[in-house]
Amino acid sequence: MHGLFLDLRGRRVVMVGGGPVAARRTVRLVEDGADVLVVAPAVCEDLAALVGSGAVRWAQRDYADGDLAEAWLVHTATGVRETDARVAADAEAARVWCVRADDAALSAAWSPAVARAGDVTVAVSAGGDPRRAARLRSAIAVLLDTGSLPLRHHRAPAAGGVTLVGGGPGDPGLITTKGRRALAEADVVVVDRLAPRALLDDLDPDVEVIEAGKAPHAHTLTQAEINAVLVERARVGRRVVRLKGGDPYVLGRGGEEVQACVAAGVPVTVVPGVTSAIAVPGAAGIPVTHRGLSRQVTILSAHDSTPHWPTLAQLDGTLVLLMGVARIGAYADALVAHGRDAATPVAVVENGTLPGQRTTVGTLATIADLAVARAVANPAVIVVGDVAALADVL
Repeated sequence: MHGLFLDLRGRRVVMVGGGPVAARRTVRLVEDGADVLVVAPAVCEDLAALVGSGAVRWAQRDYADGDLAEAWLVHTATGVRETDARVAADAEAARVWCVRADDAALSAAWSPAVARAGDVTVAVSAGGDPRRAARLRSAIAVLLDTGSLPLRHHRAPAAGGVTLVGGGPGDPGLITTKGRRALAEADVVVVDRLAPRALLDDLDPDVEVIEAGKAPHAHTLTQAEINAVLVERARVGRRVVRLKGGDPYVLGRGGEEVQACVAAGVPVTVVPGVTSAIAVPGAAGIPVTHRGLSRQVTILSAHDSTPHWPTLAQLDGTLVLLMGVARIGAYADALVAHGRDAATPVAVVENGTLPGQRTTVGTLATIADLAVARAVANPAVIVVGDVAALADVL
């Protein structure tokens, strides 16, 4: 069997049959840009939707002589063996490749199981066994999606770009498959201090890693310098990944970096991440919303901020503070001073989702002393509200 990829854009492909099998194959043909003619007396709901959208044309009748005129490829999936055999014979006589859905052994061509990752396409055939091919395809797709297979260009792409990737709360297994794939394709990675560091171990040796830092009051690069690095590297054709902890758009200044790229005319995309504000409490058994306890969540960055405590103290829900350990006593006092009950539960979760995760539970009245006694330190997430008490239960 000879492997071959076809460019079907704008080329006539005839689909004989109107059932679910024909529909699934037609969807893929449309995605590949083919000019599809469906020949069938009736079509299933999915095919009818394609016809209604104008994506394909429909000859509402049985297959007839001449239907293969100007066709480059034909699929037959009528479910009637005699009809499929007739279509295949006509295709052979016209020297048109024919894919038979009913009998791979009698087919002149086969549709492989396909996995795609960006501009990489992998087609799998398994001796005429479509289920075996599909299982192999699925296994390969997982490897592609997780960046376990080499996806980087060995020649510089025509144009570089920037991808902001949310690395999640700390555990490298919590990054999305799309984020991991972006890392596997990167030429440059600009990484924050709180991004999952273990992900860097999987990078190719020649990938440039730039430390952005962002420790409180001790930045390796200023935000303006980070923006400049992203733009400069992308402009020389590099694929740049900006790896952040949590989600890029949750108190991560991702919006500023996207704006800088757009202003410079640099292509930029964002891969969302699992935000620490939700995931870290969850890892400690704290749901930030819980029936009967909290129906709303307020998230704020604690360092270098000037919260409006009168408003925050009156909120009937959960308050999540990121990176606020150094000021936890002042914050607790401010909430109580503006009306929040001193007995309100508070939990501090250090190193959330990592092996060193530790939770300290108290109240607004006691949490500052507990934090000192236990030498609580960042990175940590502070949860204020009734749900914090669930850390001792769930």
